[in-house]
Amino acid sequence: MGILLKLSQSIDALSRLIGKVVIWFILATTVISAVNAVARKAFNIGSNAFLEIQWYLFAAVFMLGAGYAFLQNAHVRIDVVANKLSQRSRNYVDVVGIIVFLLPLCYFMISFSWPVVEAAYVSGEVSSNAGGLIRWPVYALVPAGFALLALQAVSELIKRIAFLTGRGPDCLTTETHDDAEEHVHAAMGDASPNNAAGEPQK
Repeated sequence: MGILLKLSQSIDALSRLIGKVVIWFILATTVISAVNAVARKAFNIGSNAFLEIQWYLFAAVFMLGAGYAFLQNAHVRIDVVANKLSQRSRNYVDVVGIIVFLLPLCYFMISFSWPVVEAAYVSGEVSSNAGGLIRWPVYALVPAGFALLALQAVSELIKRIAFLTGRGPDCLTTETHDDAEEHVHAAMGDASPNNAAGEPQK
């Protein structure tokens, strides 16, 4: 289980890094949108490429950020039902949901979307709008996003099983994810991420 928990930590670190990167895409989208609006209104200059890059960046935030949302336990839950279950029951539900539904869905979406990406890349598919962008990068966000979501699902599965076997904290409690991760590190006898640089623990 120790090796699996280390794998989970590595996946979490990757998801956290991607989450910190894609959040800047929102700022980039806002700036591009503002510049494009000013150029159109003030100088009567427009660009379909500017419009489409906004869509691409928004798609990137939505698709690539799904794994980070799962890491932070920020995805939608039916709380009215979940709150009535015990801690162990909630974790068992997550284990079944990840294995039976989420991972197969990710596999299906990757398998379904990859040929589309490949075909668009080979054909050099371009937007039908004048001055539009090539299509394969935005298509590639679908398999990339579901691959990252599948990775995070594996990490969450490990943490759920660790809790159910008494080797880790319950990541579904009201405590922050960082607190839960510190408990995982403590259970493994490692320094917590917040203490890795010699900073005092909270």
